[in-house]
Amino acid sequence: MRVNLQPAYVLHSRPYRDTSALLEVFTAEYGRISLVARGSRRQTRRGSKAALLQPFSPLLLSFSGRMELKTLSATEPVRGMSTLRGERLFSGLYMNELLVRLLHRNDAHPKLFAAYDYALKALAGNAVVDTVLRGFEITLLDELGYGLNLSLDGASGEPVDDTLRYRYDPDCGLVASGDATDCSATYRGSDLLTMESGEFGGAVRLTAKLLLREVLAVHLGDMPLHSRELFRVKATVAAKHQEAPSKPYVSGDPS
Repeated sequence: MRVNLQPAYVLHSRPYRDTSALLEVFTAEYGRISLVARGSRRQTRRGSKAALLQPFSPLLLSFSGRMELKTLSATEPVRGMSTLRGERLFSGLYMNELLVRLLHRNDAHPKLFAAYDYALKALAGNAVVDTVLRGFEITLLDELGYGLNLSLDGASGEPVDDTLRYRYDPDCGLVASGDATDCSATYRGSDLLTMESGEFGGAVRLTAKLLLREVLAVHLGDMPLHSRELFRVKATVAAKHQEAPSKPYVSGDPS
């Protein structure tokens, strides 16, 4: 197998042997693949190839190999690197971790690749972080075959009633709660219908965040997300440096 100039993003890298690196890469036509970048960390007068193989940088990669671990043969940068800082950097790391954890190797997802590319560019701009992440999460679940139907009761098949509350059932989807006054782990039907229309911010921001987190947790298992833990550490450090340490710090973790 030999592939030339495949649009791709590096999701994760780690050192391998003395001068090489192992890469987890998301490609437009081949999905998530694993590559060995031989000699990429070797320093030359022009620097190292590793400088190109950074997350959030659109690349054209050439690679070959018959085994699951393929060999990177060439790297070309594409204009338009998404520079992410602060909260937006952690959001990008969060998306990368979701892709590494949830995507099977060698399973093409061109729609998801386009959604990821769009999300990175939106995060690099002025788009609302929560809205970007919720849209990406919805597309990811759809591509994995776990899409949410936000307008139908998964048990009865009846349309969602905006006056009722619903809970998430991993086997059925969203199901009407027997207790309309129970607000624990249930969601307002009106919020679900707003989300169905593509709106994830404003009044439904918290509902969208909690629901998508609950759904993704089913597929992620018990291992915590490292990107989320990193964000919490950052929030703790920021809280200690506040002028009034007694004032509660509200984390803006969008994931």
